[in-house]
Amino acid sequence: MISFLFIVNRALSSSALTSVSSKKMSAPGPRPLVLCGPSGSGKSTLLKRLFAEFPNTFGFSISHTTRKPREGEEHGVHYYFVERPEMEAAIAGDEFIETAEFTGNMYGTSKAAVREIQAQGRVCILDIEQKGVEQIRRTDLNPILIFNNPPSIQELERRLRLRGSETEESLKKRLNAAQVELDYGLTPGNFHKIINNVDIDVAYEEFRNFVVQELKQQEIQGVPISLN
Repeated sequence: MISFLFIVNRALSSSALTSVSSKKMSAPGPRPLVLCGPSGSGKSTLLKRLFAEFPNTFGFSISHTTRKPREGEEHGVHYYFVERPEMEAAIAGDEFIETAEFTGNMYGTSKAAVREIQAQGRVCILDIEQKGVEQIRRTDLNPILIFNNPPSIQELERRLRLRGSETEESLKKRLNAAQVELDYGLTPGNFHKIINNVDIDVAYEEFRNFVVQELKQQEIQGVPISLN
């Protein structure tokens, strides 16, 4: 769930919560691509470069959240900003693939958002946390799972402090959550690929090559994908 979604098309539904069937999702298009990693690990940079190189290949599902918008964030572009009762009702109605709660705010990816991207023939990108990964693994979406491993917790703390958007309390919570994510991300079998993001150029090349190889395999299997 990242903050640069203004670079991505706005082709999703403009409604905050689109009602969808409670039946298990089918996978009519390309496999979704899941990128997981602690806040500050460099996921945004990897994805920004991927979208820049392949502007017609990928689409970003806009997540829902109950937190308040930060300066410069727009409803329906960066997130769907909704009230907690509204999101809780949608979750109860089985309208979400994955949900998580962090620092008192709820986040989630709706089924409708992913279907919208797949219907366009694009690869849906999901930037989600550990619990979201565990939930999406239980669907029939068959996602490609990639973990972005940062240099160290110390470097994460430095990056988060530079953002200037965290209080000491929220920073501590983020760093605690980061350690849990690292433990999960580095456990063998939880992800198809681990990117050790120490040098961003090297990390992007490894990330890009893995993704392209996976998509070409899908093309061989008859899934139409435009790599451009």
